[in-house]
Amino acid sequence: MTAFILVAGAHTGGWIWQGVAARLRESGAQVYPVVLTGMGEQAPAAGPGTDLETHVHDLLRLIDQVDAAEVVMVGHCYGMYPVLGAADLRPERIARIVYLDAGMPQDGDQALTLLPEQTLRERLLHQVDVCEDEWRIPPPSTEAWDRWGSVEGLSPAELNRLADSAVAHPVRTLTQPLRLSGAVFELPATGVLCTANGSSIAMVEGLVGLGDPRFQMLTDPRVTFFELDTGHWPMLSRADEVAEVLLRAAAGEGHRVAASVSEQPSHLRPFLMDVPARPRERVGRIDLHLPDALPDALSEDGSRWPAVVFVHGGPVHPDVRPTPRDWPAFVGYGGYVAGMGVVGVTLDHRLHDLADFERAAEDLAEAVSLVRADPRVDESRVAIWFFSAGGLLSADWLAAPPPWLRCVAATYPVLAPLPNWGRVGSRFRPADMVRTAGRLPIVLTRVELERAEIAATVEEFLAVAKECDADVEVVDVPLGRHGFETTHHTEQAIHAVERAVRAVVEHLKR
Repeated sequence: MTAFILVAGAHTGGWIWQGVAARLRESGAQVYPVVLTGMGEQAPAAGPGTDLETHVHDLLRLIDQVDAAEVVMVGHCYGMYPVLGAADLRPERIARIVYLDAGMPQDGDQALTLLPEQTLRERLLHQVDVCEDEWRIPPPSTEAWDRWGSVEGLSPAELNRLADSAVAHPVRTLTQPLRLSGAVFELPATGVLCTANGSSIAMVEGLVGLGDPRFQMLTDPRVTFFELDTGHWPMLSRADEVAEVLLRAAAGEGHRVAASVSEQPSHLRPFLMDVPARPRERVGRIDLHLPDALPDALSEDGSRWPAVVFVHGGPVHPDVRPTPRDWPAFVGYGGYVAGMGVVGVTLDHRLHDLADFERAAEDLAEAVSLVRADPRVDESRVAIWFFSAGGLLSADWLAAPPPWLRCVAATYPVLAPLPNWGRVGSRFRPADMVRTAGRLPIVLTRVELERAEIAATVEEFLAVAKECDADVEVVDVPLGRHGFETTHHTEQAIHAVERAVRAVVEHLKR
């Protein structure tokens, strides 16, 4: 007999599992949809002192009462925090942990990071004592639930039910750090990824391939994955499918991510073009790829070079080596434009986590200033080229383009925060900021086989760009995927890179 303990996210309770629980019981399983303290009529009343430890002990009492050979704990969103806290204290009772469209909290993490309101996060983070009348966070309105995650797949009736049944959430459950000994990470685990909310197996495999140590545990053969084509509330939008996936997860089924230790990671494979090595100068976080000689046609005064600053994506863990500016793709781009008489600038910025976009934006602004101050660079002719999630950093430059910025380029970019990227501020939305870009030239390289969640942000950007008559040139890569420069060495891919580079260099000539 398998028992499923189901723990929902903030503002919700056991009611949200009704459809899933019915299907699981039909299979013969025991099911316990949990109502945490303060999260519903059947739960103990909460108070100003209700914290994460309170919810952990709610689950410990239940675990100790369950009489089943196997206990599978399922956490959704905030629910992952008390699930991990309780399982860490009772690892011998738990057969598997299921992350249902949830992150991977670690020891010391706060669920506060889940809040979509940055100002609210900061206020609660620095608040020493919770005021008597501010110990709970009210639930969002019907119109605001999409800020907590994609509502794709929910009917209007289901969305209304979500809003009408929601309750205020105790603040201290979000601000108290999660405490883990590490025992929970020795348990088998399954991730259920909701693609409409910005998660996918392909994205997980990409993070593992980068060598980020935080994700190496995902290559354990006891860790499996499933995808659901829906938004952040699959227990409402796809109840039968969630139940089926949970049963399969309990049986140890699902996709396994290969460690690929014998295969070179895709980001470290050779650039798709044979680019001659160029002189490189390293200054702080930037490398300058320098031309051999100055072509007069590219400089107004015949003595300085224009420059292109290449901005990598991420997040990239600070311990990953080599760092992005030494990855073959960026070295290739830098050397390629240098061969055309343009200084290619590769950059290491500190986008180590989704909460780091402001810091990365500061690093980029500092790097651009440093490049423009170089006496060999024509400060009036600079382009900035963004890749992948680095595309969000283009928002500042689109919002108020300086006169010396001759072009913005973006390759397989993310152009709006994905639905589950709650910690990314509203400032980083190129899909909105393109309205104020005026006639700034934009060169956008789009890959045909892009991940659906990223492709949606590109289409949103292009739709807005068309409305405001922005100057956008789209370069398509047939059959190309994210990071195609080191994985897709076809004539069409090479032609796309050549075309995009030519377009950027032409804008620097004008």
